[in-house]
Amino acid sequence: MYVKSILTIMIIFICILLAMAFFTLLERKILGYIQLRKGPNKVSLSGIPQPMADAVKLFTKELNTPMYANTLPFIFAPMLALFLALAMWTMYPYSSSPIQLKWGIMLFLCISSMNVYTTLFSGWASNSKYSLLGALRSIAQTISYEVSMALVILTPLILMSTLSLNVFNQLGSIQFTLLLWPLMTTWVITSLAETNRTPFDLAEGESELVSGFNTEFSSGTFALIFMAEYMNIIFMGMISAALFMLFPWMPLMKDIMFIMPLTAISVLFIWARGAYPRMRYDKLMSLTWKQFLPMTLVVMMMSVFMYL
Repeated sequence: MYVKSILTIMIIFICILLAMAFFTLLERKILGYIQLRKGPNKVSLSGIPQPMADAVKLFTKELNTPMYANTLPFIFAPMLALFLALAMWTMYPYSSSPIQLKWGIMLFLCISSMNVYTTLFSGWASNSKYSLLGALRSIAQTISYEVSMALVILTPLILMSTLSLNVFNQLGSIQFTLLLWPLMTTWVITSLAETNRTPFDLAEGESELVSGFNTEFSSGTFALIFMAEYMNIIFMGMISAALFMLFPWMPLMKDIMFIMPLTAISVLFIWARGAYPRMRYDKLMSLTWKQFLPMTLVVMMMSVFMYL
């Protein structure tokens, strides 16, 4: 059983790394067509191997470490970011999984909270004012939106009476789905803020902070941060599809149909980047504390009364 579980986890890790690589190509293609231009199309067959070329380029470049940086945390922070991003994918809820995490949602909340530390280490260890400012902005944003994210998650958990994503995948019902879809708008906006994506990419505002907390990172360390960010985007698409039961109710093809809403929500992240300008920082914080927080509290109380 343990060998089967380890093999399953390794296969999931390989698949998500490949998915992340080609998701970057998909993003560049979609953004290209949104801006009325071509995306990558020069490398080999229509630019399809472009992610592999990017990986070779990044990992073979010289690793520059700032003279005054704290070297050990500087190298460790990107590795921790990638490790946490991979750890979350152990919760992937397919029906034949040998790993049944009873407290999967709790694990997700714990790991997403720890992602704040990777940003903190990255900004502080660089010993650069630009990086530190970007890290502080990112930490304030992430912690603020984690509050509304946790409250949004509580509503489907209360209605389904479980903390396991596998149970969500097995017991999805049309009544709960229709009830939860309006709440999903808040969830998707919160997910954009949690993953530092446009229009909430204040932590990585290139025009303001010279790329934010990852300003001093290059070559392999930058690639690790980049990989972790895109794996988190795909994971948020996966957990959105699971929590809000967006897949059709077809027991024989449920694992295959589950990929469709996962992909759709991931593409929605790209579409938001191509369509919306960056939000002002005070409005960003006002949105979660003055609008999302009261609304999610009311919805959560209503779901408790409905459950009782």
